[in-house]
Amino acid sequence: MGLRSVVIHAWSWLNYKPIYSNDLGMPNRRAFPEAQAMWVPAEDEKRLAAYKLLAAYDQNQAAELAEVGGDIHARDRREFGDPSMFVDTLMAHVLGREQHITVPGAEDDTTDGQPTPEAAAAARVQELLEKWAEAEQLPMRTQQCERKAVSLGDGVYRLAWDPGKKRPTLRVSDPGFYFPVIGEDDDGGEYPTRVHFAWELPEDPKRGLKARLRRITYELDWIRPATASGVDESGRAVRAPLPAPEPIDSPDGIELPPPPLTPGDTLNPDTGAISRQYLWNDEPSFVTCYLTDATWELGDIKGPVDVDSLPLSVATFATRSDGEVLDRLDLLIDFIPVIHVPNTVPPAEEHWGQSSLAKVLQVFDELAGADTDSSRASATTGAPIIGISGVQTGRDGSQLDVAPGTAWNLGENGRLTSIDTAPQLAGLREHVHDLKDRAANVARLPAVALGTLDPSKVPSGYALQLSLGPLDSLVGGMRLARDHKYGLLLRFVQRLYLAGQHPDWAGVTVQPAHITWGPYAPTDKQSILEQVTAGVDKVFSRETAVRMLAEAGFPIDDVAEEIKRIESRQFEQAKALADATGDTAAVGDFLGIKIEPDPVPPTPQLPPVPGQQSGQPGDGTDPTSGNTPPGQSGGNTG
Repeated sequence: MGLRSVVIHAWSWLNYKPIYSNDLGMPNRRAFPEAQAMWVPAEDEKRLAAYKLLAAYDQNQAAELAEVGGDIHARDRREFGDPSMFVDTLMAHVLGREQHITVPGAEDDTTDGQPTPEAAAAARVQELLEKWAEAEQLPMRTQQCERKAVSLGDGVYRLAWDPGKKRPTLRVSDPGFYFPVIGEDDDGGEYPTRVHFAWELPEDPKRGLKARLRRITYELDWIRPATASGVDESGRAVRAPLPAPEPIDSPDGIELPPPPLTPGDTLNPDTGAISRQYLWNDEPSFVTCYLTDATWELGDIKGPVDVDSLPLSVATFATRSDGEVLDRLDLLIDFIPVIHVPNTVPPAEEHWGQSSLAKVLQVFDELAGADTDSSRASATTGAPIIGISGVQTGRDGSQLDVAPGTAWNLGENGRLTSIDTAPQLAGLREHVHDLKDRAANVARLPAVALGTLDPSKVPSGYALQLSLGPLDSLVGGMRLARDHKYGLLLRFVQRLYLAGQHPDWAGVTVQPAHITWGPYAPTDKQSILEQVTAGVDKVFSRETAVRMLAEAGFPIDDVAEEIKRIESRQFEQAKALADATGDTAAVGDFLGIKIEPDPVPPTPQLPPVPGQQSGQPGDGTDPTSGNTPPGQSGGNTG
């Protein structure tokens, strides 16, 4: 008998469970039949089994799954929801209290009361993305995906242009349906050029449907001649090439015409390559994304095939709502509209993340055992075992019932003895608390994050901040793994709007956009407010100050609008600006209002001084003013 080899891989931390790794190092077939399906690639079997096992812990069904694997006593084990509580807590801390879409430059200062063209473009894109997020319920979709990412290690988004809704739609897919094609020489850190989503559909006798396999494929490939929806010889819906034009007669002989092209494509006559200018690229591109949605009856799949090599000759292709057959349909985009969100930063050249339960799973098993023992001990503590000797009734040895108010007449040497299990119960409960503390320490979740800390026991705010140090590093790493992915998601949304030629996006340039996570730790609002009051317009700008207040939890919905409201009430600064410049228009721009300048007052006309003669022409006096030049008398005698 050969020695069992030790293989370390992305899910080998589950090898301690016999149900996951048997004598051959493979998952139990009875517990994980989905992972053993004929079409599942061998390299994905352990990943799918790990997802199911982690989902069982999250749903308090780990004991039920262990029983299927052969553990006949597993059903007696207690599961009180600790893994689910850890997942919910971590997800809440990663997302923060709220999330905002931000486009760099959208809150920049204005010039002469008007935003710069760059700031106006950024603000426009941010506004359009916020409308899309509201229509697609982005916060809800984010929670759906993030819960899978935290509990299973991976989450997946899919984007698609909906012609009816006139916007990109966002959907969350289970990572167990996600099969990226990563070659032996490919870097797992780079996104693959071919991705499958596949799952089995159960048999439906009422509808006359057999067990089936559905697969949706996205693939980047060279741009090819245009195709159209059609049917093959058997009447199956497929895509077929458009008819080629007639050959052209020329002095040099018959020339073959160029192949039919999609409107906007260009054929290079020297290389035969087809290029396309996308609105978001500066240079023409030679690749596009093809979409295939096919279904197979499981009985038609023969031979050693997997999800990437299923025979298309026996597949049935779906038809989109607009009549297009999804058989390598050209989506007119040069990217795969799929975003894989790992829970943690993947190792070098790896693709998959790691569940937040990975390092604490053995502690949870110990905790379930301790909870089970504690439950059994509490039963004997509440209803102790009692031994009676010398009782005058029940001499036949039958068992006596023990209930409140029960009395027995004991003989001369009668005794009543009870077994006290309260000390053992106290020890078990103390052990349970120790295990919970161990799980929190391993998961880097301090007591304040779990809500189990007594506020009266916190010595100071500084001590509280120090206790959050492990959680800060944990959340920082998890957000680092997500920042680029959500930036990519918002970039794809902009590109799909441009590809769909939505009128609101006409002339819009794709802008870098991000999702800003809200605060997760308790904040001292009074301290933040004092810092902002002391430092605004001195050591940091007004935009930074308002953003600090928003991140601290102050009810600020829109930073730019809040700044406008603040500036519209800065009357002292407006007065200083008026005194310094004398420009009424500049003051109006500063306050955000329109100020009509005061009319120029007329020159005052004073009555003449009594006895003054009217001035002579050219003598420099005004006959109506009553004023005389210096040195001259205004009387009648001079």
